[in-house]
Amino acid sequence: MRILGIDPGLHLCGYACLEVDGNSEVLVEAGVIRIRPGLPLATRLNQIAEDIQTILDKFMPQVVAVEELYSHYAHPRTAILMGHARGVILQKMAAAGVEVKSFSATRIKKSLTGNGRASKEQVQRTIQTLLALPQLPEPPDVADAIAAALCCATTMTHIIDTHTGHSAY
Repeated sequence: MRILGIDPGLHLCGYACLEVDGNSEVLVEAGVIRIRPGLPLATRLNQIAEDIQTILDKFMPQVVAVEELYSHYAHPRTAILMGHARGVILQKMAAAGVEVKSFSATRIKKSLTGNGRASKEQVQRTIQTLLALPQLPEPPDVADAIAAALCCATTMTHIIDTHTGHSAY
């Protein structure tokens, strides 16, 4: 099964494709979509849509894990702007017929490190260890996308069909 993790953003949008077989996860590719600064919002959103479509066509995931938005009370405008990017991503998944799973940042961190308030460095080190990567995943947007995909993989392997006792996928 292929799981695509996405960390939505208007400047950098992280993505990561995992190949999952039982309890084994292999990182196929991870990277960022870089949105040219200074473009109008509509143009940036269109670029995200086009690049997400390219990624969908390349990896053909069965499931996409997208980090939920977090809104800090002091910066509500940021969440609204990020919601535009997330909305475009969700629309592309719906158009492609790909299942979407959403996870909060706290849940993602807890699933990887056991601590929902883990630092970015802890998450990066855990990913490096779990996937036997030669170096820490950088930038943080890539690490967040990998973390979302790993969280989804862990969640899906814990869904057991009560009738057969087998994993749901």
